[in-house]
Amino acid sequence: MVAENEPENFSFTQSSFYNPSRGQLSFEEMIREIIAYLKEKPEKFYDIIVGCDSSSSDSPEFPLAVVVLRTGEGGRFFLKKITYQNKKFYHWKTRILEEVLLSCELALSLREELIGRIEALNENFSYQFRYIHADVGENGSTREMIREVVGIIRGNGFEPKLKPESFAASSVADRYSK
Repeated sequence: MVAENEPENFSFTQSSFYNPSRGQLSFEEMIREIIAYLKEKPEKFYDIIVGCDSSSSDSPEFPLAVVVLRTGEGGRFFLKKITYQNKKFYHWKTRILEEVLLSCELALSLREELIGRIEALNENFSYQFRYIHADVGENGSTREMIREVVGIIRGNGFEPKLKPESFAASSVADRYSK
């Protein structure tokens, strides 16, 4: 998976995402893959989750993960790595805030597009798209940012999941942040 340098007028809907089984996919293809996964077993319940992590450097990469879980049967994930050419992150707090803001932006774009597509299909899928996973928790230095992170996520219409429950950020995205 190649990290992309993002221009100022960046849009997730014009981006590519990596899936280990399918390779590079456009945003549109990712939506189709998610819907196809829901259609495989429409009687099952699905969780759609977004999370982000980052490497600890002045010029970190930000892998964003979209995770689709089929209750009791595993799931699929899609990744988008973002790097900035002209933006430095000298303090860990600004990196954490960027992770949360990127997660919210992707989740909003994805939810809007996905809900529209599902409604157009007139299918009765059992799913929820309400959580954003943040790589902060009660242990360690990130605990001082919990209120701020929770406020940003809730302010964007999602519910936060924090460590140790934030696997989309702290496990899936983290695996691609080094």
